[in-house]
Amino acid sequence: MMNKISLVALDLDRTTLDKAGSLSDNNRNALLDAMRRGVTVCIASGRCYDSLPACMTNVPGIQYAITGNGACLYRLTDGKRLKAFLIGEAATLDILQVAEIFEPQVPMTYEAFLDGKAYASRDYFEDPVRFGATEAAIPYIQATRRPVPDIRHFIMEHAGQLDSLDIVTGSEEKKKEIEAAIHSRTSEVYTTSSVHQLLEISDRHSGKGRALEALAQMLGIPRENTAAFGDADNDVQMLTWAGTGVAVANASPAALAVADFITKRHDEDGVAWALEKLLGK
Repeated sequence: MMNKISLVALDLDRTTLDKAGSLSDNNRNALLDAMRRGVTVCIASGRCYDSLPACMTNVPGIQYAITGNGACLYRLTDGKRLKAFLIGEAATLDILQVAEIFEPQVPMTYEAFLDGKAYASRDYFEDPVRFGATEAAIPYIQATRRPVPDIRHFIMEHAGQLDSLDIVTGSEEKKKEIEAAIHSRTSEVYTTSSVHQLLEISDRHSGKGRALEALAQMLGIPRENTAAFGDADNDVQMLTWAGTGVAVANASPAALAVADFITKRHDEDGVAWALEKLLGK
């Protein structure tokens, strides 16, 4: 018999949102119905707070948002940050020193997240494809990133204050090498990836799963009464921790491997379909 679901955590891109980055009517209605039944719904995204889409934050009843892959937990009703695991100053400088070794080898840049806002180099802002982003991602990047002249200087200037940071490169091989080199240099960070060009880095206490655990404890909801939806490697920790981990059919192999339940694709209202199965009609 399936446990009663009281808390649902939702990844956004390629999970809850469709190909256009919108919330379908079916998914929206399913969320509203779940909340009418007393289920707490929480956004759980790699995005920073400032770039959460209005189609989700404006849904009546959604009260919480995990951002930056678990670096921060916000209450949406008043925008208050309830928890934050900032990258330490020493770890930030370690990351930059390691990454600098690889900079001559491949087109590479950074994204920095500070106080819920996203910053990027002007070169990346103007030409994201050069650094591995897809053409389809250009509008999102340019709508959510604040360009700065020297992103490395910006990161160093705010070392110890950052929610999280990304290394951006189109080389999957180099991304893995950089990740391994960072972990050989410092044990103070958590690394993951939601799309191929990003190595996403936050404090070692981060991760969507850890943030979901913190929220569940705060609300007094047992682990077995939680469900989480995701599609990518940065969702694996959350899918593993939740009482019921749900992967959309278009999910990465790693996410599919740990899921307790596989639903329809993100562009086939997979969230709505799974909520009907989990909660009943």
